[in-house]
Amino acid sequence: MAKKLDCLGLGIAPVDILMEIKKYPKPGYKIDSTDMTVQGGGPIPTAMVTMARLGKNPGLIAPVGDDLFGRFVIEELKQEKVDTSYIIKKKHKPTAIASGWYEQGTGRRTIVLDLNIDIKPTDINLIKLPQVKMVHLDGRYLSACIKLARWAGRQKALVMFDIGSLRNDVTEILPLVDHLIISEDFALPYTKKKSVKNAIEQLRKICLGTIVVTSGIKGSLGFSDETGFIKQAAYKVKTVDTTGAGDTYHGAYMVGLLEDYDLQKRMELASATAAIKCTQPGGRIGIPTLRQVQSFLKKGARCYV
Repeated sequence: MAKKLDCLGLGIAPVDILMEIKKYPKPGYKIDSTDMTVQGGGPIPTAMVTMARLGKNPGLIAPVGDDLFGRFVIEELKQEKVDTSYIIKKKHKPTAIASGWYEQGTGRRTIVLDLNIDIKPTDINLIKLPQVKMVHLDGRYLSACIKLARWAGRQKALVMFDIGSLRNDVTEILPLVDHLIISEDFALPYTKKKSVKNAIEQLRKICLGTIVVTSGIKGSLGFSDETGFIKQAAYKVKTVDTTGAGDTYHGAYMVGLLEDYDLQKRMELASATAAIKCTQPGGRIGIPTLRQVQSFLKKGARCYV
């Protein structure tokens, strides 16, 4: 019998090398870091780790090199209880590396990605895939994502899609998506609209599913046919690093979906989980457990207005 997973993600799986700095330097200056962290990264893997920490059973399709960094990525995911059976090792290709800075006191960060490894549709053997309730995709390996989205549709599994910035044309996959959870940095330039609400209205002409746009400390705005527009404020925390906040939001949102939460409650869970993550450096160290999120909300967490 096929293995059963709550979610199967497909995306890049880099190693994140992040340094804390006191203040962004001027071009050409040299500065010292005040702290450093090395963790696995990537939008989809981090969402899968979030799901695992919140008690679900996710797996990942991603390419890694047959190198030290690739082994690091796999071992860390195993420790997080993310199924790594579907990770593809590619000889003579380097594991992706994301290097960046995050500013002390503000959490602002800049990331540079070295990506010289990919997944082609022919790399995915559909017969060997598990039974899933949903798949989670981004726009990096678009042809492979479209193949998996169509497979998910045939399996009656939900298709989730994440894209954080305007990099490549992802229009072809949008009609296949059941839950489109994207950042304002993608939604506004893609739709050429000036407001998130207008961007969602434009996106609904292409994607008939639920749409949520995240906007950092401005919160998130969602829309479904059942609820209409739903606004969720962002929670106030002592921010250390915002790396991975959106990815954590996605993972928690999917957990809420699996728990049959309505849109408002899914967005609340996602916002709280993402906020807690920002209290620690890197994309994953600060991801909380479900009990920690529930305690955070029960104590009456403050929101940005």
